[in-house]
Amino acid sequence: MTNSAQDAAPAEGTARRDWAWTRTPAPIGPLLLAATREGLVQVVFHADERTSRRALTRLEQCFGGPPVPEIPHLATATAELAAYFAGELRSFTVPLDWSLSSGFNARVLHALADGVPYGSVAGYQDLADRVGEPGAARAVGAAMGSNPLPVVVPCHRVVASDGGIGGFGGGLETKRLLLALEGVLPAPLF
Repeated sequence: MTNSAQDAAPAEGTARRDWAWTRTPAPIGPLLLAATREGLVQVVFHADERTSRRALTRLEQCFGGPPVPEIPHLATATAELAAYFAGELRSFTVPLDWSLSSGFNARVLHALADGVPYGSVAGYQDLADRVGEPGAARAVGAAMGSNPLPVVVPCHRVVASDGGIGGFGGGLETKRLLLALEGVLPAPLF
């Protein structure tokens, strides 16, 4: 799952921010997408009714109120994710709102988004080195678990140094499917 939006809740007296959401089908299960006027702010895996309700409650708390009817970035994100899952898109262009990530986690996620392209992988240690924190490989794993924008910010491309695929908040089967889609792993037989 993704980082709790509640962890990034605005301070008392912070102005309300407009946001909207949609749920979209995907080969890895339904995704809940949320966006602000700045960009896509959250992607939630396995977005059944219960998971969606929890995520939406956290987003309401974080952004100071209920969603608005429409934010244009949602249509862009939905179309780009559909193209990605159809094998027609290798790089997302939807603007991103990074407000649900900060500090070390944000630095690592930016390094991941900017430096690990479609069809490639990086190790936890490699990302720690890229952000100038060579002793922080385990903390990179925690940053991957806090990623509010999985798939678009491709935490599925981060793998273990022992050759294993490592962990994944969306589940290992989801990670395998995403890596297979990008040609890193063979496609499942069944």
